[in-house]
Amino acid sequence: MSLANPRPPINISIIIPMLNEAAGIQASLAPLQPLRAHGGDGRVEVIVVDGGSVDQSVALATPLVDAVIISQPGRARQLNLGVQHACGAVLLFLHADTRLPKFALEAINQALDTHVWGRFDIQLAGRSRWLPIVSMMMNVRSRLTGLATGDQAIFVRTATFQQAGGFPDQPLMEDIELCKRLKKQAPPACLDAKVVSSGRRWDQHGAWTTIRLMWRLRYRYWRGVSATQLAKEYRDAR
Repeated sequence: MSLANPRPPINISIIIPMLNEAAGIQASLAPLQPLRAHGGDGRVEVIVVDGGSVDQSVALATPLVDAVIISQPGRARQLNLGVQHACGAVLLFLHADTRLPKFALEAINQALDTHVWGRFDIQLAGRSRWLPIVSMMMNVRSRLTGLATGDQAIFVRTATFQQAGGFPDQPLMEDIELCKRLKKQAPPACLDAKVVSSGRRWDQHGAWTTIRLMWRLRYRYWRGVSATQLAKEYRDAR
């Protein structure tokens, strides 16, 4: 996909869930400011949905976004609430510790010429030497299954998202479940361009320990274990 002559950005709402991200939220939002400026006619907006931060996250984020919305905690609830306040014909769900690649909006624009939803490849950034392998495994798995994780910056036409019923109100695997719903409508656009996402989870708990945990949780979810039970196991393992 050539981006030599990038087209103007589409009417898009970037929705970011946040919880106690004061240490990094300004650095996360700073790269989005040119997108907001480029979309000064209202074609690009950035919405942060806070799940009850007890640090300075809200105060730090407010000058850098179009809206800060206060929500009950829970990523799915926060994202769904953000959609309710969004004006864009396209939604881009972005984690607070994930950075978009250059020409991200133009890449989405091109992808949506032929698809109704998609995601980016991912590059995990951190100290562990295993993160490039973990990133590659995530990208390969995503292409084979047509499923994406939230830190791959899922984008979707708003009408398609609404038809899919939005994110399920569950404490874990809400991104996987949304992708399953979207796949019933159409396959995803799998973009080669990479978002850069924090590898702090792998750095803190060890790369292979985290890999085993995530694969075990995904397998058990596939086998029908409830997201509530898996969320408890995930919290206990951290």
